[in-house]
Amino acid sequence: MKLIKYVMLLAMLFATQITMAQTDNTWNGKQCAVVLTYDDAINVDLDNVIPALDSLGLKATFYLIGSSPVVNLRVNEWRKAAMHGHELGNHSLFHPCDGSLPGRGFVTADNDLSKYTVTRAVNEIRVNNTLLKAIDGKDVRTFAYPCGDLTIGGQYFYDQLVKEFAGARGVMPGLQTIDEVNLMNIECYGINGQSAEYMIDLVKQAMQTHTLLVFLFHGVGGGHTINVSLNAHSELLHYLAQNKKNIWIAPMVQVASYIKSHQATASNKAK
Repeated sequence: MKLIKYVMLLAMLFATQITMAQTDNTWNGKQCAVVLTYDDAINVDLDNVIPALDSLGLKATFYLIGSSPVVNLRVNEWRKAAMHGHELGNHSLFHPCDGSLPGRGFVTADNDLSKYTVTRAVNEIRVNNTLLKAIDGKDVRTFAYPCGDLTIGGQYFYDQLVKEFAGARGVMPGLQTIDEVNLMNIECYGINGQSAEYMIDLVKQAMQTHTLLVFLFHGVGGGHTINVSLNAHSELLHYLAQNKKNIWIAPMVQVASYIKSHQATASNKAK
């Protein structure tokens, strides 16, 4: 009886080790995936963020508002960033947000998503895709919902754009396994004044749970009312660089495409 129990225990331990090994390799051979995203196309992206990323060999996604003067005035620098492996994501042409929601006093009449039609929203996003392709020459990229707003009059406008993007990032926080990720509304952690310790702890949680962690930044060392300090941001980047062997750090378009392929394969096997 003792021998049988011992054999059963060994079998359970062996199965657990196999499962853990498979889980560890889920994210392109790494324990987890981390995506760094930066919204709104502001000067600090080019002045503070990209030099810091490039110095450590890290690649990120920058969600550009097509009408931003920083896109117009510094287009060659954005093109250079894309050539160096960063993604230029679509954050709409004018960044419309739903002004009917509480706390949306900053929304202007011209850019009030609640006054848009679905057709207008979709067309502006497509125009921004054309602009971004003129900058980086790429056909595949991801989208980020301005203010995290998903609907117009109760209709999900992204439904008409699903085939035109690898995925869409939302604003709600969460860590998800590769099978749990909803590519139509990818979860992320918005950063506004949090410490390096807080951000690094999120990375550690992602490694332990073998999940996807997406950071959402605006200002880095200034440039936006939503901001993270240069020091905290630098500490996070250095921690990521030091742990590349365990963390897959890549732009959203690469990670979303990988997830899409994985989920499609899993779905086909289940049929």
